[in-house]
Amino acid sequence: QVQLVESGGGLVQPGGSLRLSCVASGFSLDDYAIGWFRQAPGKEREGVSCISSSDGSTYYADSVKGRFTISSDNAKNRVHLQMNSLKPEDTAVYYCHVVVAEDGHYKHYWGQGTQVTVSS
Repeated sequence: QVQLVESGGGLVQPGGSLRLSCVASGFSLDDYAIGWFRQAPGKEREGVSCISSSDGSTYYADSVKGRFTISSDNAKNRVHLQMNSLKPEDTAVYYCHVVVAEDGHYKHYWGQGTQVTVSS
């Protein structure tokens, strides 16, 4: 059974840093790309970053390039999102996400989310 559990959110001042973690189970990060999305109040959920361990490729939304870094620890089946130089507009619930092939179909899985609040 696929499960994603996020942690690491919190309240931080503008310019500060946070490190989010997502522990994955029920599949291997060796086989699937995994990513982070976020959703701010009143806004649609948007993709932030993702990583593919098979070839090491990464993706970042323009809004976070140069400030966020995604990494994976495949031995522990975890993915991390290091967020630096945080801005108030980064305030959102951050979700871990993976698409897994099951029974001939692709299924989307989401974690429960972790709140990030950037405010002075």
